[in-house]
Amino acid sequence: MAAPPRRPLLALFAGLLAVACFATLASAIYEDQVGLADWHQKYIGKVKHAVYHSQKGGRRRVVALTEENVIASLDLRSGDIFWRHVIDKNDPLDQLGLSLGKYVLTLSSGGSILRAWNLPDGQMIWETNLQTSTLSKPQLHVLPNSKVAKDNLVLISAGRWIYAVSSIDGAISWGKEFSLDGLEIKQVLQSPENDIVYAVGIVGSSKLAFYHLSAKTGEIVKDFEETLPGGLCGETVFGSENLLVALDKTKSGLFLINFKGEGISYKKIHVSDLVQDLSGTFRLLSLSNGIIAMETSSSVSLLKLKGEVVWSREDGLASIVDVTTSELPVEKDGVSVADVEHNLFEWLKGHLLKLKGTLMLANTDEVAAIQALRLKSSEKNKMTRDHNGFRKLLIVLTKAGKGDCSAYWRWAHYLVPHHSVMRENPSVLVVGKSGAESSSPGVFSVLDSYSGEELNSMRLDHSVVQIIQLTLKDSSEQRLHLIVDSNSHAHLYPKSPDALNVFHNEMTNLYFYSVDVHRNVIRGYSLEKSCGLNLGDEYCFSTKELWSIIFPSDAERIAISETRKMNEVVHTQAKIIGDHDVMYKYLSKNLVFVATVSPKAAGEIGSALPEEASLMAYLIDAVNGRILHRVTHHGAQGPVHADNKDVMKLILGKHNLSAPITSYSRPEVVVKSQSYFFTHSVKAMAVTQTAKGITSKQLLIGTVGDQVLALDKRFLDPRRSVNPTQQEKEEGIIPLTDSLPIIPQSFVTHSHQVEALRGIVSIPAKLESTTLVFTYGVDLFYTQLAPSRTYDSLTDEFSYALLLITIAVLVGAIIVTWIWSEKKELRDKWR
Repeated sequence: MAAPPRRPLLALFAGLLAVACFATLASAIYEDQVGLADWHQKYIGKVKHAVYHSQKGGRRRVVALTEENVIASLDLRSGDIFWRHVIDKNDPLDQLGLSLGKYVLTLSSGGSILRAWNLPDGQMIWETNLQTSTLSKPQLHVLPNSKVAKDNLVLISAGRWIYAVSSIDGAISWGKEFSLDGLEIKQVLQSPENDIVYAVGIVGSSKLAFYHLSAKTGEIVKDFEETLPGGLCGETVFGSENLLVALDKTKSGLFLINFKGEGISYKKIHVSDLVQDLSGTFRLLSLSNGIIAMETSSSVSLLKLKGEVVWSREDGLASIVDVTTSELPVEKDGVSVADVEHNLFEWLKGHLLKLKGTLMLANTDEVAAIQALRLKSSEKNKMTRDHNGFRKLLIVLTKAGKGDCSAYWRWAHYLVPHHSVMRENPSVLVVGKSGAESSSPGVFSVLDSYSGEELNSMRLDHSVVQIIQLTLKDSSEQRLHLIVDSNSHAHLYPKSPDALNVFHNEMTNLYFYSVDVHRNVIRGYSLEKSCGLNLGDEYCFSTKELWSIIFPSDAERIAISETRKMNEVVHTQAKIIGDHDVMYKYLSKNLVFVATVSPKAAGEIGSALPEEASLMAYLIDAVNGRILHRVTHHGAQGPVHADNKDVMKLILGKHNLSAPITSYSRPEVVVKSQSYFFTHSVKAMAVTQTAKGITSKQLLIGTVGDQVLALDKRFLDPRRSVNPTQQEKEEGIIPLTDSLPIIPQSFVTHSHQVEALRGIVSIPAKLESTTLVFTYGVDLFYTQLAPSRTYDSLTDEFSYALLLITIAVLVGAIIVTWIWSEKKELRDKWR
């Protein structure tokens, strides 16, 4: 009787087999290759509050709080980042302060959370929760060293409340609620001569209240009120520690209110005496101690100015909302002989260094020189088109950054010129609107892609509700667009007879849909006759509603809708499976993916219990409104990230290719689905795109840890099973596992984090094997990926020197062998 096989040996064999299977699906790079084909940039965003630390004994810093909910410590001399923290959007930062020269204090969540951070390294020291009014704006006041306490008192005011907190350990020393109705505390300070805390507040629209409080207990020592003639409009700022600047009710004068010691004094000055020809509404801004700004829609006036600009940071890229790409210009012909000789010398020098590096004969300086040559050969900053299409011009759209919502830029489209007009630079069309309402007039701006110069701008006479990018182009290769206004009229751009003629030829074949998230409705439309008879505009067209789908608001809320990308390439329509049968992909360009969630699951991750959350996915034909497929995922919630490529491949149908296919005579659809568990929460998602669509796809997943994971699409194959057949194994189908694997080598961001990650964009290169990936949030990250490895090119690590040595050795061997053969043959003939 044979002995049974040893189980440890079988387990080891199974483990090695599993590692071998997954090893073919993972890709990684060596440590010294990081930074050659990728880059990572850190930002903090637009600053809304900053405090300075300039003690003689340490590094001079400025601590900033930004609109991206970032707190950061910067070098006061250079602007470099010492440390930073990106706080969750659900905990918005309100104010910032410094205490004892070593603590950074932040007030967040409407004044309910006070935190202290260590100034040198940014580590959080303590956190205190406060009960404040959500109806009033909270204020953080850091007092100087007190004679009573051993540490600074931190005072938080909100409405009628003042809290005193120790800056050492965050313990609440006392809290005081004032009895005066309608009181709003505006400023708190402490007298250096005694232990009295002064508090100044505004009551209603015309009265000031001044309080003296005990720094030990918070009890009121003295209080009095002062009525201002004419009243206030409610807008106040502090010009200095003891000076309050308030705008009067007519918004034509300023009250300069000085409070110090035992009383309050004030004087009123007219704005026209300070700034000539100031018109329109304005608001007050406190820039720093002693500097007050009056900002209008077109100008900013400073009441006082001291010093010069030492450094500045450009952090607009921390607020990207949309991304498009442009090809760089072609390199001009003509190279000088000196350049050729220089390049030849550099070429020989570079290959000699690479040869020494390959043979491990290079010293430390030569290894550094090899690394420098690699960086130089990457030609990252060269503003010309490369042969492989790796160099692209990224054009990003950022937030307007205006507090008064006067301009909303919301879309960007890339217009590509034809080869016959290649002398013209490509341009970008930016569409916006001049207000927050849906009926606000639209705005067009055309920018030069290479220089960023504005070529043309125009204010539209209609609103902008929806932008439809058509596949049609006019004779100058400008892409046609339809702008749908709030009256459901479609306007054609560009407004030219050529564009109008092209559009008329295809108008009967054009359909579009709209998604009304507030009303929970999706509607489909076709285009009808011109509405120019009523509006006097031949480029305006009326629309006809063809269908509508109304989702029940008490059970479902629209979360996202997605269609197929215009630049997406599908290499083949058919897929041959293991049993040699053919399955055809459902590739309708009119397919719309719509996801809805239950009302309680419409918030952030973790805002609903599993039994309260559900997610529904729909596939809808945009021409006739027919629901092709619907699936429900119980226990799931948003955010939802729709990938149109995987949706197309999940819907597999068989049909006769010789028969015409329309939306009104669709083939039967065969649906195969599978659910997978992923151990990380997902913040963003995309799929790699290549030039011809031949290369295998990878799913790019932005994790909750602000990193990007590349997951082979075979892991998401709906045909996976626990025990695949032999034919399915030969086809490459992976056995089904409990969860999707997370392979450390598959993180395309390496050890970097893209803080507050919001989006991932995949851009095809000219090489079919390679795709370019751009990730944005508060930070930016860019890299190159080869999902099926670089099968169509030699890698940067390929040793040309070793190839030359091999060829030389082979040629030498051939010559020696030939000589030896000739001599042997001669000896044989003499015998």
